[in-house]
Amino acid sequence: MKLETKEELEKELRNIEKWEKDQKGLWFWERIGRLPFKLLDKLTPDFIQDKLGIMLDEIGSYIQTGGKYLTKETHILAKLQAKSPETNIKGLDDVSSLPLHVMDGVSQEIKNSGSKLATVQGATTGIGGIFTLAIDIPLLLGMSIKTLQDIAISYGFNPRDRQERIFIVKCLQFTTSDVVGKKAILEELSKMNLPESESKRKIASEMQGWREVVYTYRDQFGWKKLLQIVPIAGMIFGAITNRSMIADMADTGIMLYRKRRILERIQESTLKS
Repeated sequence: MKLETKEELEKELRNIEKWEKDQKGLWFWERIGRLPFKLLDKLTPDFIQDKLGIMLDEIGSYIQTGGKYLTKETHILAKLQAKSPETNIKGLDDVSSLPLHVMDGVSQEIKNSGSKLATVQGATTGIGGIFTLAIDIPLLLGMSIKTLQDIAISYGFNPRDRQERIFIVKCLQFTTSDVVGKKAILEELSKMNLPESESKRKIASEMQGWREVVYTYRDQFGWKKLLQIVPIAGMIFGAITNRSMIADMADTGIMLYRKRRILERIQESTLKS
């Protein structure tokens, strides 16, 4: 398949930069979104808090050491192969040379399937109100990580690498951050594309406090998840909230990984010319 021209890549890059600018807007309800979880912490029984902590520790092991690999690389490669039958895709090196529209197509499929699964999960865990909410939060976090891993592979990046694990956590942070946080994270992510090892080490050191990242992620659910406390009615709120969360997470992953791939190709095109 024919790859994009430098002009086409630059046009796509401008579209992504426009998306980044739009992400810096913030609605009023997002500003107060963390408050209900202060109340939720007081209402949640200790045994549920303990269970939540254990599951968050398991997810934290992924951030620190890789933990359990949540996605199947061969499954994503098969999807890419189906969309590009004339290309022999054996590994991630082959993926990096595919046209953007092939990568985009598979990423959209990942987003759609993840959103559907999150909808079912949210409805299921919403049945029991506050008791199942404690289970829903780490499950949704795990699903978010898996979605971002799948998207990383679809753009030819290896989520097994520590650098990609850091990038994935930054994507998690970006989706749930306020306007100030989004701006700061975009600046950090732009440094990850630089060759200087110093900037990469700085970002890596920032991720050592992974527990704070996980709890910040939880708090950002805000009053939207608080509504899920109500038994039965929580099915509706849980389904809508989880679907929205995974869709937003996937959009972030697609845009930011797509940007990295575009920047790499522009750089390669510049070196050749």
